[in-house]
Amino acid sequence: AKLQGRNHYQIYNSTINSEASELLSLENSLHYALERDELRLYYQPQVDITTGEICKFEALLRWEHPQYGLISPSKFIPIAEETGLILPISEWVLRTACTQNKIWQNILGHSSLRVAVNLSPRQFQQPNLVDTVQRILTETQLSPKHLELEITESAAMQNVDFTKEILTELYKMKVSISIDDFGTGYCSFNYLKQFPIRCLKIDRSFVRDLTSDTNDAAIIRAMIYLARGLNLSVVAEGVETQEQRNLLRILECELMQGNLFSPAVCTQEATELLLKSKSRLIDTSILAA
Repeated sequence: AKLQGRNHYQIYNSTINSEASELLSLENSLHYALERDELRLYYQPQVDITTGEICKFEALLRWEHPQYGLISPSKFIPIAEETGLILPISEWVLRTACTQNKIWQNILGHSSLRVAVNLSPRQFQQPNLVDTVQRILTETQLSPKHLELEITESAAMQNVDFTKEILTELYKMKVSISIDDFGTGYCSFNYLKQFPIRCLKIDRSFVRDLTSDTNDAAIIRAMIYLARGLNLSVVAEGVETQEQRNLLRILECELMQGNLFSPAVCTQEATELLLKSKSRLIDTSILAA
């Protein structure tokens, strides 16, 4: 009732107890997920459809719970944020992703490949964030230019002065910054031009109805022109059909990410995708094989 604006009531139902019990169980289990080696990183490629090259992998966190199986991040990340567990988990994600990218570069000779890691709002607000990033890059021996950190509009706008300071320090380290879920928050264009960012990621909500809603097409076109005017790259997320791909190409968006090319996959499958992208153009048939 509070979440829906207060001053009214909600009828009790039995699912409330079961949901609360499950959340409590998940919270208790999450405290031990790291030490029990239950967390996994999956990787989804970002593809340059002009060259067919995988230019970047986004690292996505998964939790293989011994009782509940594979748990959606939308269910356990809020718990991690609330309890503070997101901080050690986020550091593990960053270190694992950097380590894996270094392995790909050493084994496959893929010197231009970047790995993108999402920063949670709580992690981004930590005063030692820059030191943590620098330490992990040193430990893994990964060049800063091969790491991209993603923050959402909402996280960036919580404290604009702090955001500008942190992003500037990361920029000086040569770490790339991208704004995730662009278009869904409230990022002022005035602040956007001040942040030292490299990439805008068009939220999947605009791509989903692209072929049937002319408003989405107009919004995406405006985003692409905005990015070009600011000398930024732009990535369309959630591309799932050839029709979406073709229309995005007409709108001059050349970097895309979505299940049309590949869902998020384990490390071994991601390595196989890299090998394929080096030998031939990426299309649906190749990545679905």
